[in-house]
Amino acid sequence: MDVWKAAAERARTHGDVLVLAAGQPSTPAPRPVLRATKAAMDSELLGYTETFGILPLREAIAGHHRATYGISVDPDDVVVTTGSSGAFTLIFLAAFDAGDTVVVARPGYPAYRNTLAALGCDVIELDCGPETRFQPTVAMLEALPQAPAGLIVASPANPTGTMIAPEELAALARWCDDHGTLLISDEIYHGIVYAGTEPTSSAWETSKNSIVIGSVSKYFSMTGWRLGWMLAPAHLRPALQRLASNMTVCPPAISQYAAVHAFGPEAKAELDGHVQRYTANRQLLLRGLPKIGITELAPADGAFYAYADIAHLTDDSVAWCSEVLNRTGVALAPGIDFDTHNGRHTVRFSFAGATADIEEALVRLENHLG
Repeated sequence: MDVWKAAAERARTHGDVLVLAAGQPSTPAPRPVLRATKAAMDSELLGYTETFGILPLREAIAGHHRATYGISVDPDDVVVTTGSSGAFTLIFLAAFDAGDTVVVARPGYPAYRNTLAALGCDVIELDCGPETRFQPTVAMLEALPQAPAGLIVASPANPTGTMIAPEELAALARWCDDHGTLLISDEIYHGIVYAGTEPTSSAWETSKNSIVIGSVSKYFSMTGWRLGWMLAPAHLRPALQRLASNMTVCPPAISQYAAVHAFGPEAKAELDGHVQRYTANRQLLLRGLPKIGITELAPADGAFYAYADIAHLTDDSVAWCSEVLNRTGVALAPGIDFDTHNGRHTVRFSFAGATADIEEALVRLENHLG
């Protein structure tokens, strides 16, 4: 958020900002969604809805999971939330007590550990490096002194873009079932994967005791609509219902009515076109960064990030990103947000923007690095 604020100020004063820091698409919602939004404004009350979301949306989400993963999902399994952030907060409150141990990967999405810590949980960060493709493994869990209450995995992951192989995700799900650990699988970047990488798999392909988190933010290009969901086992739904009805009453009504139309073939064709652009941008970065001396890159299997080790350039990624922004107008995300131990010498590049912006950013960085 500090980077975005600084980038906005640079845009105001110089008008030359290229934002490679934002973890969001640079495109609007699909056309069918926009049409449905206008129709809903004319035809719907847009008052409170069911706490878990309107039935047509839950049916569309359940159908999406059935079609994508070949698994049995009922609309009653779907809990629609105010963004995936709302889903994480709800499940953390419903499933964990203060003092419970929850395991996350490092580097990883900072809101996991920050939200868990705010709720009084004991967060264990597993140091996940290149040797495990920046993802946790069963061996790491076996090395813990005791089984944790929860494990959070993300595939594709933020900030690395790496994925967990289907067989490894299945092994993690089985281990969690065997040890009474709740597996929370963050699958919000599904749909954004690249040729030659492992296919995405869902935790519910192995265990319906797990939680699957989804969102319309990333692949569906609807970040500001604040709509997510989870697939949740039946025994957790009463607690989720009570918490959600007290905390938010319901997700945004207009977003729900519109998002029903994000799962159809017309929207999917448009969204797959965005992934083609991400593919081109990814190739530009993976080829261009080594040419300017940034060679230590995580495998960008999915999502729209390139995560780089820049220890040869700095041991203060916050200061380095600030310098790059001030001197070049290129906004990048310092790694310290994602890795509290090693993030002082890492940085995240987002390639969700226009291809021309990626090309120009590489030129500016090359000139800056000399």
